[in-house]
Amino acid sequence: MWLKKPNTTDDEYRQVCAQIEKQLDLPISFEGRYKWIVFLNSRINPRVPVLNRYYGVLEDGTLKVRGIDLRRHDTPEIVRKCQADMLNILSKARNSSEFMTMVPQALGVMKSYVAMLRIGQVPVEELVIGKRLSKMPDEYANLVPHAIAARHLVGEGVNVHAGQNINFLLTRRKSGISQNRALPFELTQRNMQYDSEAYVQLLLSSTLNIILPFGYNLKTLSNNLTIA
Repeated sequence: MWLKKPNTTDDEYRQVCAQIEKQLDLPISFEGRYKWIVFLNSRINPRVPVLNRYYGVLEDGTLKVRGIDLRRHDTPEIVRKCQADMLNILSKARNSSEFMTMVPQALGVMKSYVAMLRIGQVPVEELVIGKRLSKMPDEYANLVPHAIAARHLVGEGVNVHAGQNINFLLTRRKSGISQNRALPFELTQRNMQYDSEAYVQLLLSSTLNIILPFGYNLKTLSNNLTIA
């Protein structure tokens, strides 16, 4: 439950919690007051913010996040680190006005990660994506990346089944075609060429997830990459 009232103290919020608990016989606790908080857009309707996807900073400086890439188990480490570094910058804002002045600096972090990807400086271990198979590999009509990776494993004689978690990387075809493919992490080699632009798109999407409420879209973020 989110409450907003100017010039309210922690004790007043605790009193509200006590009244709710007493009248509804419902255990409830006071988490804290936020300096600022950003409610993120719904995945179903991007024009509508939701209350279970957010990030914000408590009065004691603690960063709280929920429902973003940083918390997802299938997010590759490179995306997780980029989003964490961006949020670390934004968390230094003391109010909403300072927050907006720090957005360009956070975007600069994204640009540095994009540069590392494009020059091949990212360790393979930070590119691993984990997805759970919802069915057997040969039952997929659409060849999503984790299904492709699973079929690679089957071809190598590995027993793969529905419900299994598949760890894979997005790699570029040797023919140079831009369409990416997925290779199981177990079959990767040191000189493997990952699809840098596929991972750049993941970085852009994760960045958009946290700044979409401020008028950005994939086009503006892509244009931002061309600005020195």
